Amino acid sequence: MEPAYLSAHKEGILKEKIDQALSRLESCVLCPRLCTVNRFAGETGFCRTGRYALMSSYGPHFGEEAPLVGRFGSGTIFFTHCNLLCVFCQNYEISHKGEGYEVSPQKLADSMVELQNKGVHNINFVTPSHVVAQILEALPLAIDKGLHVPLVYNSGGYDSVETLCLLEGVFDIYMPDVKFFSSKSANAYCNAPDYPAVVKKALKEMHRQVGDLIIDEHGQAQRGLLVRHLVMPEDAAGTKQAMHFLAQEISRNTYVNIMDQYHPCGNLDRFPELARRIKDEEFHQALEDARAEGITRLDDRQRGFLLNWR
Repeated sequence: MEPAYLSAHKEGILKEKIDQALSRLESCVLCPRLCTVNRFAGETGFCRTGRYALMSSYGPHFGEEAPLVGRFGSGTIFFTHCNLLCVFCQNYEISHKGEGYEVSPQKLADSMVELQNKGVHNINFVTPSHVVAQILEALPLAIDKGLHVPLVYNSGGYDSVETLCLLEGVFDIYMPDVKFFSSKSANAYCNAPDYPAVVKKALKEMHRQVGDLIIDEHGQAQRGLLVRHLVMPEDAAGTKQAMHFLAQEISRNTYVNIMDQYHPCGNLDRFPELARRIKDEEFHQALEDARAEGITRLDDRQRGFLLNWR
């Protein structure tokens, strides 16, 4: 299955998408924060990112979901900063403290090709919501150097439908988090009370574009939606509601990774309810909630700690 972006490039559609995405940086509305800052002029909004993307690291990753990892790993590119800034972020140094360096479109393209040359099965953009324009801008440069593996949009789920529409025909695999189904939790932990409404619309758009996850005969993801959900103490994430929504309004055939690796991290001084790991019974209840809704495509590897959890 040829990645969609190759056809978009040949037909000139990719260039149109790049122009549209870059134009949105002048008064930035790429994500639901709608900061309207002029990133071309070096202004920064909530994501603290100006004209060019900042990258923390890149390399083959073997801690991802089974359909992404395969034999040679998923080619992850970790972007600095975030449009959510969850207080419990497991990558606090990257998202909150800004660990990373600015990269030109050429450097970003070279990173993609370098990863592909190492044998990875996909290019996995971690926390891309605030740098969609920069990713698109770099893509033709990577294609000209031979890029041909699927692209993974690995986001926190706080994505605008308008921006996702620009990515139709570019990304074959969407891997969003479903963090909260409670406005109260979303407001407290990431200052985004609209997160539940936003993620529902985003999931519907992602699924409309790519459908359920397609896995080839080698166990590799080729196209489709893969959803992550982190179980949190005191059911702060609203697991039962999340699984109900996926089953009823997306698809019971959705591939879901229900994750047990929450651990106290980040800045939790004001949130004592999050200052513990989840209990075994909380995790098992989350699995039961999914199965009760008819969701059975569950990632079955328990890794204990996922390095790119935002």
